[in-house]
Amino acid sequence: MESKSNSCMTTKSNDEPIKLNVILFILGLAAFIVMADNWVVSPILPAISKDLGVSVTSAGILISAYMIPFGLFQLIFGPLSDRFGKRQILNFTMFFFIFGVALTAFGKSLGQLTIYRAITGIFAASVMPVSMALIGDLVPMEKRQSAIATFMGAAFLGQSLSMFIGGSIAYFLNWRSTFIVYAVLAAFVTIIYSTVGHRIPSQKNPKSEFLVPYGRLLKNTSSLIVYILILLEGMFILGSFSYLGAFIDKIYRFNYLTIGFIMTAFGFTALIGGRVSIKLSSKLGKRNVIILGLVLAAFADMVFFIAGNVLWSLVIGIALLGLGLTLEHSTLITIATGFAVKARGCAMSLVAFCFMGGGGIGTAVGGKLIKISGFKNYYMYYGILLIILAFLAGSLLKYTIKNE
Repeated sequence: MESKSNSCMTTKSNDEPIKLNVILFILGLAAFIVMADNWVVSPILPAISKDLGVSVTSAGILISAYMIPFGLFQLIFGPLSDRFGKRQILNFTMFFFIFGVALTAFGKSLGQLTIYRAITGIFAASVMPVSMALIGDLVPMEKRQSAIATFMGAAFLGQSLSMFIGGSIAYFLNWRSTFIVYAVLAAFVTIIYSTVGHRIPSQKNPKSEFLVPYGRLLKNTSSLIVYILILLEGMFILGSFSYLGAFIDKIYRFNYLTIGFIMTAFGFTALIGGRVSIKLSSKLGKRNVIILGLVLAAFADMVFFIAGNVLWSLVIGIALLGLGLTLEHSTLITIATGFAVKARGCAMSLVAFCFMGGGGIGTAVGGKLIKISGFKNYYMYYGILLIILAFLAGSLLKYTIKNE
């Protein structure tokens, strides 16, 4: 349901208006901490592997263990949010997210950590798609990309600072302390969400269908194309990112503080890209922005392959990977918010399922490739696949954008 105003809104239970920028701030806080936790494992993966006495590629299962249930449970929380209310589902899942993060700090084996990261991924799964669906409900289409970019900016800021904060804590204390700090921050955010956020408008639709909307979305050619592209971008871009911390550690032998600092380039350019994508979409068109983002990500992987042992080239590559991801991903998300207006929770959950599920697959496959052919060839393969994906997207999106 589209809102006629983006300045203030009310709920049935409370007549006091709440401004849209306050809503975006509250939703952004939740996205900030979830994305911070989401991305923190990559820069501290070498520390975890050394502490547990396992190889980096074996410890990489912690990333897949988070990403796959994170993607899978999008499909559960999407229809639940349509039926029971988006704000209500977010409030419920944030509470249990705290415990998943806290448990991770006390895992004693790779098996335990794998289970705890999976639990965290389950409850973190609701935040991004349900929040974006809520934005879709409250903000008219002509202002929606700006609101989504603001929300994603908060998420990518959490991602950016997470790499530096995670690396710093791992360097000065240990990797376990990172998750303790994040659990405390998650508790703080949940308190704000449960108090001030209680006034966020949230409609319930008891008659909403549970799984049927997914079938409709996948039967529609335009939406199917978008979801396939999101799955593939997740595989190759998130897959490329997952082992960057280990790649830097292997080549430069930097400490975790330095690794985390270098990897913040990804988050900061992603934050910039979220804002720039709006202007680029209006000038170049959404299809060309998506192609541009994929080409930049492919170029980044080739930089890692050809000149990853040159520090300034490495930093440029990381920055390009973050910029490319945000340009194409935020544009695909904006297109997807127009799908299934009465079941927008389902539409956005399928987006997150494809993206993070693809990331889990890309990480798992990437670990195998690294064992067989090494880091540089792994980035060469993914770079080539991203170039192919850019051509594929350019061809397929001619139909989708035309019929958006």
